[in-house]
Amino acid sequence: MRIEFVTVDVFTDRQFGGNPLAVVPDGRGLTSAQMQAIAAEFNLSETTFVLPPREANHTAQVRIFTPRAELPFAGHPNVGTAFVLGHGAHGGDGAVIIGASAAASISGDALVFEEAAGLVRVDLIRLDGRIIGARLAAPRAFALGAEIGREIVAEACALTAEDIDATAHRPSVASCGMPVVCAQLGNRASLAAARPRADVFAAHLPAELAAGLLLYVQSADGREVEARMFAPLHGITEDPATGSAGVALVGLLAHLRSEPDLTLALTIRQGEDMGRPSRMEASAEKRAGIVVATSIGGSCVPVIRGTIDLA
Repeated sequence: MRIEFVTVDVFTDRQFGGNPLAVVPDGRGLTSAQMQAIAAEFNLSETTFVLPPREANHTAQVRIFTPRAELPFAGHPNVGTAFVLGHGAHGGDGAVIIGASAAASISGDALVFEEAAGLVRVDLIRLDGRIIGARLAAPRAFALGAEIGREIVAEACALTAEDIDATAHRPSVASCGMPVVCAQLGNRASLAAARPRADVFAAHLPAELAAGLLLYVQSADGREVEARMFAPLHGITEDPATGSAGVALVGLLAHLRSEPDLTLALTIRQGEDMGRPSRMEASAEKRAGIVVATSIGGSCVPVIRGTIDLA
């Protein structure tokens, strides 16, 4: 059985930056165990498998796997998968060429993916007519979960409790489809010094609680953050760009603002400390004191095309 795949770098405008993603455009015939094994073989943050949609008015069913587990939703896999399918449907500029795809026919720039977390709408981004990326709307409303002690967060990333800035909020679980722990740090030096400890994650931040830990430092004007994301229990020591954490963070920051109605735009930079700089443009809509929508998007660049021969 021969399986075609492509890889793209997501949330970047140049190869070998951003977050690499493997996409299997036609996952028909693969078992869940085979999908998991293929994701482990790629050993990227995530690998996606495209299947026919259950509902005719949707684009595709998309399954997302880390090297160790399947996820109900994730950010850069949706953006990258939409980019690949969009090029396949619209011809692109020759940069991405795929053969068979399990997706339904795509006629416009709006795609709808069926995922475990719900329906994910993804809109293609164009520049001078060319597809250069995509933007997703989170499948679930912003939800704020449990607070996590500063000492636990500090121990989990080899920092001190004083490095955690709890002025605006205590470290907390936030989610727009994938729960993550969000913690603000006092300065860039602390962010650079962080090192994940898998033993502490296993003891105090299990995968059932949150997919990982997002540390961030906010700019003085509140328009940008620099972030790092650790998810060692999913086989991801550090992630260079995490869209699911980005929508959770922009939702959290909008929730914390005093205005009952606002549109918050946020640039999230991630991956700098890994040598894979990423840029994500996130936004949140707040109405009558409730965060009602979050989205995130960015550019993609194709890298590899190949096949897997399954015995």
